[in-house]
Amino acid sequence: MIDLAIVGAGPAGMAAALEVAEAGFSVLVVDEQARAGGQIFRRPPAEWGIRHGDYRPYPWAQGLIERFEDHPRIEALFRATAFGVLRDAPEVGSGLQLAVHTAQGGRLVAARRLLIATGAHDMPVAFPGWTLPGVMTAGAVQSLLKSQKLLAGQRLVLVGSHPILLILAAQLLDAGADIAEIAFARGLPTLAEMVGALPAVPGHMALFMEVARALRKIVAHGVRLSHHTVVTGAEGGEALAGVRLQKVNGDWMPKGEARMVAADVLALGYGFHPSTELARQAGCDLHWHSAAGGWLVSHDDAFRTSAEGIFIAGEPTGIAGAECAWAEGRVAGLAIAASLGAKPSAARQVEAARMLARAGRFSRVVQAIFAPNRTALAALSLPEETIICRCELVRSGQLDAVLANNPFILSASAAKLECRSGMGPCQGRYCEATVAARIAAARRAPIEASGRFSAHLPVKPVPLQSYCDLGRGEE
Repeated sequence: MIDLAIVGAGPAGMAAALEVAEAGFSVLVVDEQARAGGQIFRRPPAEWGIRHGDYRPYPWAQGLIERFEDHPRIEALFRATAFGVLRDAPEVGSGLQLAVHTAQGGRLVAARRLLIATGAHDMPVAFPGWTLPGVMTAGAVQSLLKSQKLLAGQRLVLVGSHPILLILAAQLLDAGADIAEIAFARGLPTLAEMVGALPAVPGHMALFMEVARALRKIVAHGVRLSHHTVVTGAEGGEALAGVRLQKVNGDWMPKGEARMVAADVLALGYGFHPSTELARQAGCDLHWHSAAGGWLVSHDDAFRTSAEGIFIAGEPTGIAGAECAWAEGRVAGLAIAASLGAKPSAARQVEAARMLARAGRFSRVVQAIFAPNRTALAALSLPEETIICRCELVRSGQLDAVLANNPFILSASAAKLECRSGMGPCQGRYCEATVAARIAAARRAPIEASGRFSAHLPVKPVPLQSYCDLGRGEE
């Protein structure tokens, strides 16, 4: 049995692993990628002979990755999927078991503690044509560029409301892409928002400068930058050919006439959702915070969850960025080490707490300014032929009919049972937000009242053989 199992080798997972390993305990880290770094620090394949990528504007990233990769008490299991958390039988004890799928098959990992640091995924937005090849999330376009040095297409339109669009645009321009337009749903930050952002400036000038550099590059290339504009449709045959953009009012509701922009790739960047499926399946309590990503995993000051022996860190606690995830990982790691019997130094604890407080000030400003308008985004899916659930091909009209014929349906889970939305391979990651918002609108209730889909083992698709392999016992 190992002392700590971690799911996720991003900033939070790596930072926690180092704190626990340096306290003398054994650590196993499971990650779906081929190398450490998470989505934010995604790197090219090791076969290319490139150890590091571009970590600007995070000067601490390279040192964190190198210390993680070189530590003798940290074992990393890459290209592996954690697909469930189990408990020992009552007669055996209350130990944790992590079900993992690897290229060699399934295995059970027994651990005294578990840290879930599963990061986040791009916020899906459903609208007519969003399932066409060529319609991608901003994160997917960026991942191709970072890890494979590939452009998703030659002529792109970027739409959304998150500042990641500006950073992505600069990266694409550097790679030779033609960006037809960048369309933001919101307007420029107001004077009140800029004043409110002042507390976030100390210690974060590199981040602000990175955005400024991106804006300069966008202007220098003559890219059209539109405000108060959303995507209302994507058109094409076998692939994307054009994007329908439309002006919106202050509530993000379309007004006036739509216009078409030719493109072979549409990148969507309306924000992120925490990857909480493993925490849900493990029985951790969640709470709603729309600006921070929606459903977040609840925790105490030491990042303990409501489930015994399970800790949380990084984006599942709220979309807050790489620096905040790094700080949360440090705090959680020190708390885990203490729970295992170590006595972390007061200086390290104070340093980690200060780092977290500083990072938190910045993340709260970003959350407040760039919060998505979920009601308006869900309204984009209203045309009856729009696909709501792309796994089960559930269309908007079908959901409307279910709600009209079953006035007692008040939750996303109830709708799931009736029309199969959320029952496909993605287990609702693509449709949960839209379904919940549409139910809320129909019932004139807040979105959080619609609840969320439950998560069951396996939380991600794995071969049946991996289940059979679990019977071989623990490792």
